[in-house]
Amino acid sequence: MQPFDFVMRTRVVSGENSLARIGRLAAELTTGRVLLVTDPGIVAAGHVERAVAAIQAENLEVHVFDGAAENPTTEDVDRGVQIAKEVQPDLLIGLGGGSSMDCAKGINFIHCCGGTMHDYAGVGKATAPLLPMIAVPTTAGTGSELQSFALISDAKTHVKMACGDPAASCRFAILDPLLTLTQPRNVTALTGIDAISHAIETMVTTRRNPVSRMFSVTSWKCLANYFEVVMNSPDDVEARSAMQLGAAWAGLAIENSMLGASHALANPLTAKFGIAHGQAVGLMLPHVIRFNGRDEGCQQAYAELLSYGIAAEKVSNTKNAAETLAKRVAHLVEVAGMKLKLSDLNVTEEHFSAMAADASKQWTGTFNPVPVDENDLLQLYRNAV
Repeated sequence: MQPFDFVMRTRVVSGENSLARIGRLAAELTTGRVLLVTDPGIVAAGHVERAVAAIQAENLEVHVFDGAAENPTTEDVDRGVQIAKEVQPDLLIGLGGGSSMDCAKGINFIHCCGGTMHDYAGVGKATAPLLPMIAVPTTAGTGSELQSFALISDAKTHVKMACGDPAASCRFAILDPLLTLTQPRNVTALTGIDAISHAIETMVTTRRNPVSRMFSVTSWKCLANYFEVVMNSPDDVEARSAMQLGAAWAGLAIENSMLGASHALANPLTAKFGIAHGQAVGLMLPHVIRFNGRDEGCQQAYAELLSYGIAAEKVSNTKNAAETLAKRVAHLVEVAGMKLKLSDLNVTEEHFSAMAADASKQWTGTFNPVPVDENDLLQLYRNAV
């Protein structure tokens, strides 16, 4: 049995209209000033107005920074840090998708510890206590609400940095499925596929352990059962709730086991071509599953995942599990209305060598159950043509 060291650092508050509790939860952490980090779309949806009203009802002072962009950059974080310097908050709230939550974490690092975002790439780089945080996801995707990591892109190179520290874990996570109803269909699709990739990859990484596998399986049960339901019936609140919970459990799985080669391959596609992360990882995941299928442990894990859910499939021979799961994932990507070939995204083979070199430097690839080098990653891109 793999050793593990697990502690649940975040209190999870889940249920319809649970956003209404944000004021009282904030009051448990501060009697002073709150900085709420979000993006313009969340403001337009009315979620920020409701959150601010609930916080102000507890006689707390609240300020809003709505500059979190998709795939937040060092520049986004720096702008937020300037606001934090003016406001001097006692509590940070990330309200929105993973971008808003990660941006809030990035602001927390620099505001409390100084330096630049690059100083916190890696694990355990915080040099002072961080402010308490509340995470309120409006998507079912990254699971950032239950992770101590922030993914921040360098504004110049577009390379993503994973910045993690136990101190960056949120004190509360509010999971209100009604917040996800305002998502455009393509956001539901992209974030849902991202969450599914987290459940699958965390199941087989070299750091997998009994705790991470428990969350991987529980996450997969929610996501595999309800992704197609949400895509076909976007107003189904039960399905929305299951997806949101599945994404959160996958976040906990990442926290305890990390990710694999699919994410290493996806990041250069986003950095070089601006391809949305969910599309990039969804396109590459079936090929990585097949690649990992040479490992007996992966075959068994994939067979276990296939045995759960509405589309449960019993695999008579675990050697077939990787191919079966790869086809299942490809089907879900198609349901999401996304592409399965790099050529359909105007990514041609002339770029593959440089992309493979970049992918080989991605931290997540080091946790892939079957070791990958630059040549392996190059072949995986070729397989996706």
